[in-house]
Formats: sequence, C-alpha cells, structure tokens
Amino acid sequence: MSNAPGGDLATGVRPREVWSWALYDFANSGYTTVVITALFSAYFVAEVAGNAPWATFAWTSALALSYALIMVTAPPLGAWADRHAAKKHLLLMSTAGCVLFTAALALAGRGDVALAMLLIVLSNFFFGTGENLIAAFLPELARGEAMGRVSGWGWGLGYLGGLVALGLCLVYVSQAQAGGAGADEFVPVTMLITAGLFVLASTPTFLFLRERAQPRPEMPASSWRALAGTALQVMRDFPDLRRFLFCLTCYQAGIQTVIALAAIYAQQAMGFTLRDTLQLILVVNITAAIGALAFGYVQDRLGHVRAIALILAGWILTVLLAWRADSAALFWLAANGVGLCLGSSQSAGRALVGWLSPPGREAEFFGLWGFAVKCSSILGPLTYGAVSWISGGDHRLAMLVTGTFFVAGLVLLRGIDAGRGRLRAIGA
Repeated sequence: MSNAPGGDLATGVRPREVWSWALYDFANSGYTTVVITALFSAYFVAEVAGNAPWATFAWTSALALSYALIMVTAPPLGAWADRHAAKKHLLLMSTAGCVLFTAALALAGRGDVALAMLLIVLSNFFFGTGENLIAAFLPELARGEAMGRVSGWGWGLGYLGGLVALGLCLVYVSQAQAGGAGADEFVPVTMLITAGLFVLASTPTFLFLRERAQPRPEMPASSWRALAGTALQVMRDFPDLRRFLFCLTCYQAGIQTVIALAAIYAQQAMGFTLRDTLQLILVVNITAAIGALAFGYVQDRLGHVRAIALILAGWILTVLLAWRADSAALFWLAANGVGLCLGSSQSAGRALVGWLSPPGREAEFFGLWGFAVKCSSILGPLTYGAVSWISGGDHRLAMLVTGTFFVAGLVLLRGIDAGRGRLRAIGA
C-alpha cells in the first residue's frame, strides 16, 4: 500500500487510515456471516419457526422489509451526509444500532417468531445503512485507477472478519454441544459474541478515519428533493451508471439470495448438520477473501466491465453446479466456487460505482448503489422463499431460479463503457 505519487492512495491519505477504513468491513462482516448466512437464518427456520412450511418465506420477508426501509432512507441519508459532511457521524449511529439489536437477538427463542423478525428487520436496517456509508469513503481514499485494489482490500478483510467471527462461534458451539446444550442455548450466545466483536473491531475506524468532505450548504435542503434530483440526473446524464445500476440490481438479487439462504439450502436440500454448515461457511469465507483480494488487481488490469462479465459467468456455472450437486463433495466444490465469485463480485461492483460517481457527491451516489443492492435483496430472497413455499419445499428448484438473475445481469452488462462513464462523472 503506497500513498506516493502514482501509488494506490489519494493525495494526503495515510496507509493507517485506509486500514482503519478496511477494518470496518472486517467488523461488520461478522453480522452477515453469523446472523444472516450461517447461524441465525437456519436457527430461525428450524427452531424459532419450528420448520413450518412458511418458515423460509417468513425469514425472507423479514429481510425484505429491512431492505425496503434501507431503500427508502439510503439516498436521502447519503444526500444529507454530503450536505453536512457527516458520513462518519451517521456511521457511528448505524453501528450502534446494529450492535444493539444483534445482541437483542439472544432473546428470541422457540415460538418467538414476531420478536425475531422485528429484531432482524432492525439489526439488518442499521447494518445496511452503515454498509452504504462506509463505502462512500472509498473515492476519498483511493486514486481512481486503484479503486478496484483498495476496494478489494476492504472486502478481503471483510471475509477475514467473517471467518474470525464464525470461527469463534464454531468453537463455542462445539464446546456447548459437547456439554449437551441445544441450539436454543448456544445460538443466543453467538449473537452476543457477534455484537461484541463488531464493537471491538470497528473502534479503529472511528479513531483514525477522517471525514474529508466539506459541508455543501448549496445542496437542496430537502433530502427527498435531493433524492429525486439525483435519480433524474442519473437517468438523464449518466447512461453507463444508469445501466450498471439495473445490471447490479439483477445480479445482486442472486448474490443476496445465496448470502441469505446458504445455510438453509445446505440443511434443507443437502441434509447438512449445523456443525457441517458452520464448517462449510468457514471455508467459503477463506475462498471469498482470496477472491476479493486477488480479483481487485485483476479488475484494474482487465477493466471493470470485462472483470464483472467474467465474474457473472462464474456465478452461472457455480449455481448450476449447486443445483445438480447430489453429494457432499460436489456441493463443497460448488460452495467454494460461490466463495470466489462472492468476494470478487462484491468488490468489483463497489469499485465501478465509485469510478462512475462524480467527485464530491460520493455519499449521494453510493446511496443509489445501496438502493439498487437493497432492491435486489428484496427481489432475490423473496423469489427463492416464494418458489420454495409454492413448490412444497423444493429448494433445488428455488436455486435454479436464482441462477436466472445472473444471466439477466450479464445481458445488461453489455453496452456499458466504463471509460465514457468516467469522463461524464469527472465533467459533471
């Protein structure tokens, strides 16, 4: 990592500051890995909802509601943060909210469906809000041509953070199970472990990350007016960013489905035990970290659009493999393919949005990125949940349907010119 002229970092940015920014990805990834992907999702379906036929749909509905709230609030919050130069202040508030409601998930036990759904809505809302805000710092920290690499550092540390959180939980779960404890006893404790790690690992972010933006009082005072103006401007003046946001919505629908339902699919379709599932996702986080770190460099060499096209082709092949898997070994292969594609696609998408965003309006435009991702987070998991419910629990069919989102994203990716889009952003 270098801040010398021609290096990866923007002028005046110190490596310590970038690492403190990247550590937030390390900190918040424990939430998605433990709560959304590995532990609480399967616990909700099997224990809280008692494996009811509607349990998967109820889980995806809670996530959908939280993402709908983020969709409504993310662009206005982004505009407000730009107007007041307050990204870091809002980030602190969103972090506190996620930590509080994650810890509160420890209170949800068998039959507490309404309580569990409410706490998932609230914790995931604050998580998603913080995710948008931390991403908006990227263009301030990295040179334009190095956004892929710097974004990859964050995502790579993020998967390492998920690995650490899941590893701690796996150690505790193994000890608890050896002592005869059931899921209703050890899963609540893992929620407290996840919340505590979030606090600890995010502390350097608030100590060292600077708010470089300056207040912009000339921006519209009404956040809704700013939202409408930004959306209209993107539709009118930024054709490449506009098309990519639609593309992003499609392929992220598939990604968010995999994130939200991986443990459920492993247990319901493949018959994995809880420990099997935790071990699987632990390894997937390693391959995801490798994908995020390595592919940032590949992206900067190939170009943003070609890199994302390669990733989407990988997603299509991986989903087909998971759909056809009839043995644990084949499913493990598919899962590690998911890890590589997951790490690289998350980093690549964030970097391209930063590349296509006008300087000085990053939080506002990353609010639109968050809007697109959260829209996909409603579309994908709800589609999976509805298909599994209507088909009488056919999770393989639901996975096959998920693959169509990646195909649609690959089709929409054609016609995007990253160089042309960057020139428009700089000239805006």
